[in-house]
Amino acid sequence: LNDAERLARVRPGDTVGALKRTYFPGQEQQVRLIYQGQLLRDDAQSLAGLHLGHLSVLHCHLSPPNVAPTAPGTPGPRSPAPAALGVGSLALPLFVLLLALLWYLQLQHRHVFTATATTCLAGLTLLVTFVAFAMYRR
Repeated sequence: LNDAERLARVRPGDTVGALKRTYFPGQEQQVRLIYQGQLLRDDAQSLAGLHLGHLSVLHCHLSPPNVAPTAPGTPGPRSPAPAALGVGSLALPLFVLLLALLWYLQLQHRHVFTATATTCLAGLTLLVTFVAFAMYRR
């Protein structure tokens, strides 16, 4: 075990809240326990009700403690720097721009594009359209 890992011995009758109070005293509000991908929200739920078996693993997320508001006129903590713009977020707009350019060239210079090339361009346009809707549908 390293500094970020803790080993806890629990009984099936223990509750989620008791586990938080025992192993994270004073930090109960910052502790989030996760078992099999599910956030354990109910502090009254027993570990037996979760069907924890021998050598089961509970994941724990510790949130930073809430900072008390500062008095007016005093400098507060600096706001975090904006996240860098990733290449992945630019990929879809770049593909859309490239498709628009190809469609413009196809309309202006029909003699260069064969029927097969135009069909492939239409299929690629449909594919990028479906990907765009899938990504931004959320």
